Amino acid sequence: MVKEQCIIVPVPWYLVSGFGAHLKATPRALIVQKNGNTEELPLSRVRHLLVMGGHSLHTSVISRLLASGSCISFFEADGEPLGVLRPFGFRYDEVVKEAQAKAFSHSFALAVAKGSVHSRIQALIWLQDHKDEPVFYEEELEILEKSYAELEFLVRMEELRRVHRLVSDMYYEILARTIPPELGFRRRTARPHLDVVNTMLSFGYGLLFGNACVAAIGAHLDPDMGFLHKGKGGLVYDLIDPFKPTMVDSVVSAIARGGIAEEDYECSPSRCILGDELLQALTKALQQRIRQDIIDEQVVALQGALIRKEDYLVLSCEGR
Repeated sequence: MVKEQCIIVPVPWYLVSGFGAHLKATPRALIVQKNGNTEELPLSRVRHLLVMGGHSLHTSVISRLLASGSCISFFEADGEPLGVLRPFGFRYDEVVKEAQAKAFSHSFALAVAKGSVHSRIQALIWLQDHKDEPVFYEEELEILEKSYAELEFLVRMEELRRVHRLVSDMYYEILARTIPPELGFRRRTARPHLDVVNTMLSFGYGLLFGNACVAAIGAHLDPDMGFLHKGKGGLVYDLIDPFKPTMVDSVVSAIARGGIAEEDYECSPSRCILGDELLQALTKALQQRIRQDIIDEQVVALQGALIRKEDYLVLSCEGR
């Protein structure tokens, strides 16, 4: 007999990911059955149901959640948004999106830039402390630290983006020195990638993007309405940029330094493809390192700052 358990929902949205779950609802609870396990959640705590991947929903789930004023959003397995079901009448999502549209972009962009630059500097300092050879060339660390200090005094968005790009470019070039040169990684490049490290980084960033996109939509934020980053997925890029060094780069660089055999990937003049074993090892390591709880906490902080018109603070992953 399957033991039922009532779980506490830490955020007002609930994510069902992967494949094969069956969802139904009673007047008081959402019931999720998957892989022989059953979870029962108080219906009043689920303000937004997020369905990612392939699952079956009983009509009771749709009718009871909509009747309670909740939303249901659907995503591809990789986190690509598909659509949303909303109840008639007052919609909390409109309140959140209005606050997002009216926000003072510069203050939020500054917070993202500072969080991103800080996380990259700290990641490089950690590498410096754990390697026998020097990581920084002369005065590089001083340039990075001065760039971080400069952010506070920049008033134009393009200036913020310029310093952010400068630090990002320097970060990847310095990171490349810690990775075996035979892997061909010199700097961050655009797709299609011609080396295995850039290919692994993009795969990891894709996973991180999917997790953050689902959380942002769960909080009724517009994923395309960014502050530092503009265009499609701009807000999601704002959310994940400070987390890249700890949640993705640390995993990829560790695998690269540990040694990647030539048969684990195939690079041609037009693209690089990861082998199955390398892809499985990378996916497993990323799943352990990408912290959904921290992403959710950051999204909640952003939503609260927008609605209450407060300062936005970017979380640090150091020591967590």
